[in-house]
Amino acid sequence: MSNLLAWLLFLLGIAHMAFGLVTFKTPLTQVWSDGFFGQFKATEVRRTAFWFMIFGPLLMGVGHAAIHAVAVGDAALLTLISRYAFVISLIGVAAFPKSPFLVSLVLSLLLLAAGSGWI
Repeated sequence: MSNLLAWLLFLLGIAHMAFGLVTFKTPLTQVWSDGFFGQFKATEVRRTAFWFMIFGPLLMGVGHAAIHAVAVGDAALLTLISRYAFVISLIGVAAFPKSPFLVSLVLSLLLLAAGSGWI
């Protein structure tokens, strides 16, 4: 179960980037055609696209760390990851109540339970 939850966190990062590529297709295409460097500051939608897209690899990295923690039996690391994910998700839900942050909130609670040995 813990392994599945860790992989779900990793896959959430991939889904985040895929959704961002679809949602921000136009501004991302414009950034590339304008030469990429320094182009994200031009408009608000480009800045939003940047922060949305950069969050995907961060989720993947945290998911990868969770996968490693499960593989080596490091419950303390898994618990730490889940606590950070929970706080970020809780802030996200408070800021955007009707958002996919609810998914990460539930996932972080399940990871916390796994890291604590409850499941």
